[in-house]
Amino acid sequence: MKRVCVVGSGYVGLVTGACLADFGNAVVCIDVDADRVEKLKAADLPIYEPALQELVERNIERGRLSFSSEMAFAIKSSEIVFICVGTPSLPGGAVDMSFVYKAAATIGEYMEDYKIIVNKSTVPVGTGDAVAELIRKAHPDRDFDIVSNPEFLREGSAIDDFMHPNRVVIGASSRRALEVIVDVYRPLYQSDVPMVLTDVESAEMIKYASNAMLAAKISFINEIAAICEAYGADVSAVTRGLGLDERIGTHNLNPGAGYGGSCFPKDVTALAATARARDVEVPVLQSIDQSNRLQRQRMIAKLRELVGPFSGRTVCLLGLSFKPDTDDVREAPAFDMVGALLDEGAVVRAYDPAAMENAKARFPDLLCCSDPYEACQGADCAVLMTEWNEFRNIDLPRVRNSLSQPRILDCRNLYDPREMQRLGFEYVSVGRPTRTPGEVPDVENGPSDLDRLTRFAAEL
Repeated sequence: MKRVCVVGSGYVGLVTGACLADFGNAVVCIDVDADRVEKLKAADLPIYEPALQELVERNIERGRLSFSSEMAFAIKSSEIVFICVGTPSLPGGAVDMSFVYKAAATIGEYMEDYKIIVNKSTVPVGTGDAVAELIRKAHPDRDFDIVSNPEFLREGSAIDDFMHPNRVVIGASSRRALEVIVDVYRPLYQSDVPMVLTDVESAEMIKYASNAMLAAKISFINEIAAICEAYGADVSAVTRGLGLDERIGTHNLNPGAGYGGSCFPKDVTALAATARARDVEVPVLQSIDQSNRLQRQRMIAKLRELVGPFSGRTVCLLGLSFKPDTDDVREAPAFDMVGALLDEGAVVRAYDPAAMENAKARFPDLLCCSDPYEACQGADCAVLMTEWNEFRNIDLPRVRNSLSQPRILDCRNLYDPREMQRLGFEYVSVGRPTRTPGEVPDVENGPSDLDRLTRFAAEL
């Protein structure tokens, strides 16, 4: 059992602390917000994340997880200190490192014996050296090692991602520190989870490179979907053909409204800014965010084409969070849609299982409803923005009867185009032909026909 201090009790810090406690470590999560700490002590969580509530309650009850605002005591009594603070974007895309540096300075001030300082926040390459230099300059006598242990947590599945990762990345400045942190993750090591053991700089770079690659795939397939629409191709067939190539794979090849959240948007721009700081030209990186923002505007243009001018229209939005299973609305594509509609005089009715309170704080004029059918009532169109599971099994005939006009813009390609046509919807999706009731398409090449063709090929 290791004595662990986690600096920062936000999303990453809370998930990290709870999971490390569940591994059998004694963990104290510290935060400067005293009110937040008091709520956390009572297991009153500030975020929605599946399975996190139960994990926190269990480890508090078993005495392995605690919360405090007493920085000095928590740091002095711990062997390992994880930095899990925010790294927001600055104008121009660079990273605001003030929270990381403040945490490092606090650790340096209060540490009395050897500490392993583990940076779990997403930071530019070179941060490990900067943190070490900051501590050494203020406290030359301190004995410590720096470790980079980036997180790869997806909101909505963070607990499973931590407990069953596809790899753990540990970049250390000494063998002594490396062995200790590997031991912290002993339950994963014993389960044959791959461990990427490397230097600090490479570990920092792995995090940014991973997020940039995933964001690039999303932007790429959205551009392919736009070309499909222009020529009458079906992106469902294209993604299937792409994904079966083992060099490409199927993950992150789902066209939609674009990516959002706290990671991809800022990490892509931060990596480009990091390159510019050393005069490295990165045209591919610089185009990823631009492409993503263009995709959001394409969704707004699709809605305008479907319903006409927004002024005086009533539009239903299904989903507000940037992805399902989270209440996080940071950089949510739905907000671009809400903003455009409200600015042009539309009434926006919305339903989201978790994010309505956060969305209402940003858009007070948003009409939040108790269920999707209430949100659809009397609307000129429904727009599906977030692929929550409950929308997959929604009562579509009831939706049709609730709308004043049976029109759906599906920004996540959740439904079968021919089924929507059969149900009487005017149905618009991403990278697939529009379906209108009574219209007979020239070519039936959607997912259902692909299934029939696949079975036909197998019979041959």
